[in-house]
Amino acid sequence: MAALFRRTTAGRSGEWYYCLRHRAVEEGPDCPAQDRFGPYPTRTEAEHAMDTARERNEAWRKDPRWRDDEDDDEDGNGGPAAV
Repeated sequence: MAALFRRTTAGRSGEWYYCLRHRAVEEGPDCPAQDRFGPYPTRTEAEHAMDTARERNEAWRKDPRWRDDEDDDEDGNGGPAAV
């Protein structure tokens, strides 16, 4: 009996992903969604996926709209600030 649903990771030409498991850029999703960032429109943008994520995380940490704890310290870890 043939499977009704096939698990496929085939992507489109021109879609770029950054694989977190292999730490490599892929054209089309070769790895499962849980292991990748993307799609990105260019290979260069996919190569900088970790930098982009880092920048977005930092912007999120500094955004006052996302601050749940008013007593949070400057480094965003909730602990005492380093002296």
